[in-house]
Amino acid sequence: MAAIQTLGELRRSGHCSRPVKQEIRDNLVRKLQAGEPLFPGIIGYDETVIPQLINAILSKHNFILLGLRGQAKSRILRGLVDLLDEQIPVVPGCEIHDDPLAPLCASCRSRVTMEADEMPVAWLPRESRFVEKLATPDVTIADMLGDIDPIKAAQAGLNLSDELTMHYGLLPRANRGIFAVNELPDLAGKIQVGLFNILQEGDVQIKGYPIRLKLDVMLVFTANPEDYTARGKIITPLKDRIGSEIRTHYPVTRGNAMAITKQEAWTDRTALGSKVEIPGYVREVVEEIAFQARGDRKIDKRSGVSQRLPITTLELVVSNAERRALANSEALVVPRVTDIYAALPSITGKFELEYEGELRGAETVARDLIRSAVGTIFTGLFDGVDTRTVVEWFDLGGTLQLGDHTSADDVITKTRSVQGLRELAEQSGLPKGAAAPAVASAIDFVLEGLCAQKKISRNDERGYSAADAAPRRPTRREEQSMEEEIQMPRGKKKYYN
Repeated sequence: MAAIQTLGELRRSGHCSRPVKQEIRDNLVRKLQAGEPLFPGIIGYDETVIPQLINAILSKHNFILLGLRGQAKSRILRGLVDLLDEQIPVVPGCEIHDDPLAPLCASCRSRVTMEADEMPVAWLPRESRFVEKLATPDVTIADMLGDIDPIKAAQAGLNLSDELTMHYGLLPRANRGIFAVNELPDLAGKIQVGLFNILQEGDVQIKGYPIRLKLDVMLVFTANPEDYTARGKIITPLKDRIGSEIRTHYPVTRGNAMAITKQEAWTDRTALGSKVEIPGYVREVVEEIAFQARGDRKIDKRSGVSQRLPITTLELVVSNAERRALANSEALVVPRVTDIYAALPSITGKFELEYEGELRGAETVARDLIRSAVGTIFTGLFDGVDTRTVVEWFDLGGTLQLGDHTSADDVITKTRSVQGLRELAEQSGLPKGAAAPAVASAIDFVLEGLCAQKKISRNDERGYSAADAAPRRPTRREEQSMEEEIQMPRGKKKYYN
């Protein structure tokens, strides 16, 4: 079709323009019949979100995605571009991508009348038909719909009420395409009211003048469920006009979460001359941190824990292992469980704390999450495995001093005297003939796992020793005092005699 250069050729070709929602529906039907993937890169939504999306598109609805941060809402909206035609004919230079066969604006209608079949035709690619706007309180009606341009009127000698003096906003410029608004409730109430017409009647009116544009646009939104209520920042009439409300969620299984992190995290450092091998248990521990955080009462559930937490954490884990490998002239980079503690800067910024969590501090909470995640993965992998030989070595007075900078060869040398440790390391999935960095990582995992199970202890300098004696149980009065302090309103202090 791109070979068509004039309006006359377009008419003779028999081309028939479709409304954008019908176009998206037709292309979706074709993909479903051909068994083609609909939203590549979206993992874990096959049985939940994707079917609801398909139903909304088949119904030609405007829809909204409700979910916490880091649930691929924006990515899904951008994936709708693949359901548009590769290119469509437009009037050259038109700001609202007018259809040459049925132009909306006055200037395009005049041009079609004057040039007739000789008028040139341009072709607009699908990527240029997606307009995205992040809602902020300072957005104005002029930004969204448009305004009168007095300079344009003065230069052309036109009356301000003339349609040719209009400066179009983002919504008209999305004509014949998709208009996406992220965080819809953050729009001011009067701006939300301004969207009523386009959602119900399909047209907009700019600046109160009797000029109505019958736009052809698909509207899609995202929002946080906490804001998308009558008590939040969304006005009910706008909510009523949105066709479908689709809920997103975090990965349900650790396998799906690991697949997402593997897809998104930058861990391939071969371009920098480093070969990276990430053990499966390291990937599982990193992922389990997010699962633990989402269930921790010290972390705010309304804010959520983004899937970006394991993604950025894994990147820092690999970077810390890479730093150690470079310092020790090791050709192979193999992350260890202890490298996760070096990723605290990426963990503490990914969650909001409740009052109890603020009392403990973000870094302490993050360390507890790591320790709990290590214990969960280690227990699952070594369920039923006898670890007493290693534990007894420490109980008899054995100690180890290791650091996250310790080379792989040094780790193996220092732990050679620990009876049964190498055998346990091999049960973590270590292949036969594994390189020294992989062996050191497996040994580190076993030691950290035993620490998480409190069978041995470790100090802040990575010194491993026998488990500490059982801590003294607090008295009833001490327990009551701690409970009162936790429940006390923020900013108040309690004094004891």
